[in-house]
Amino acid sequence: MTAATANQLISVQPDELRFIFELDKQSFCDLKVANNTENHIAFKVKTTSPKKYFVRPNTGVIQPWDSCVIRVTLQAQREAPPDMQCKDKFLLQSTAVPPNTDVDELPADTFNKDSGKAIEECKLRVLYISPSSQGNSEDDALGNSVRSPDANSALQRLKDERDAAVRQTQQLQQDLDMLKRRKLRKGDPGFSLMFAAFVGLIGIMVGCLLNLSLSSPPAAE
Repeated sequence: MTAATANQLISVQPDELRFIFELDKQSFCDLKVANNTENHIAFKVKTTSPKKYFVRPNTGVIQPWDSCVIRVTLQAQREAPPDMQCKDKFLLQSTAVPPNTDVDELPADTFNKDSGKAIEECKLRVLYISPSSQGNSEDDALGNSVRSPDANSALQRLKDERDAAVRQTQQLQQDLDMLKRRKLRKGDPGFSLMFAAFVGLIGIMVGCLLNLSLSSPPAAE
């Protein structure tokens, strides 16, 4: 049963999870779950990719004719899926529970089908939307998302490599300055030549790393 199908116990809006997908940034989508009955309804949210999403609340009890909002947060991702097509799925289970039941008091088998209870299941698919496609039609959004992620991912990797090289250079410079001060305090006459040679070697290595990072063409994915 999908969210678009009329459930007896609950209704869910929207009928799919849409996330504005940007590399290294979180995104969220809110679900409104309404109790369509005069009973207390317990719910539980499951996903095929629990490490990628943060769901709060993932379990709860809704009073008769009341509703609640579930926030699903997509954790920051370092890579975009191929063609921005997400295969993740969510499952929202619901079942009637005794009046005034607290969420902390739900039995472990509340959502177990083998317990003999009537459990409804609502399946939700996940869509990733690129920021540039906001405000466009769904067809335009999908077209734009297919063209852009590979280039964006390659460019982001190059930027990450460049930033890492810069940070490494700064750390090496700090270490060398500290080493120089220690050697000068000890009065080592041969330090200047060794220091110059070491700095020159580090400079050549870092320069090669930066040139390689900035000149490498984006790899097709």
